[in-house]
Amino acid sequence: MTVQHLPRVVWDGARAFVRAARGPDFFDFVWAARELLGKDTYTELIATRERLTEADVRAGGDPSAIDMEAGRWRVRLDELLHARPDLTSAVVDLTARSCPADHAGLRRGPGGG
Repeated sequence: MTVQHLPRVVWDGARAFVRAARGPDFFDFVWAARELLGKDTYTELIATRERLTEADVRAGGDPSAIDMEAGRWRVRLDELLHARPDLTSAVVDLTARSCPADHAGLRRGPGGG
């Protein structure tokens, strides 16, 4: 049995969800998130993508928008996993889907950890 460090799962998940919201495989990711975590997560991911797209148009890719979304997801996932610890493996799964190389610890440094 693997012990998960919840703050790490939450933070890695938050960054992965934001990365996925900007990625080319967003619709596959968001559907998987809906299946694993429910409709509320799906709806929030759609909203995240919309806010990031608006920030790109308005400010040419404002990095603070990415940071703000990651912070929102950290809070959301923290609340979700405290209420439903049984969903921890689903968040870990989605994190790995977002960027398998990062999740496996194969890429660290700028953009990778």
